[in-house]
Amino acid sequence: MEITITDQALNWFKEEVEVEAGNKVQFNVQIYGTSPIREGYSLAFKLDNDDSKKSVSVEKDGIEFYVEEQDVWFFDGYDLKVAYDEDKEEVKYEYIEQ
Repeated sequence: MEITITDQALNWFKEEVEVEAGNKVQFNVQIYGTSPIREGYSLAFKLDNDDSKKSVSVEKDGIEFYVEEQDVWFFDGYDLKVAYDEDKEEVKYEYIEQ
């Protein structure tokens, strides 16, 4: 599994969430959501500097984006691309089949 953050998504995190270099963003699985790859589950994010249980991560412009070990099952067979949805003016998750 790999994580990709587009430049537009990175700018959204900086402007809307006020994330800056040195911060860490965790993508985590939520029950009772919707996603195209797992029925009944969705993906969310939170700012969390305790990355001691991270499994997969990527750094972009000094900001670390990661997924913890306990949530890797959600992505089985997929990579995560975090992009920007211009119509909704928010980030969107794209699941790229491996």
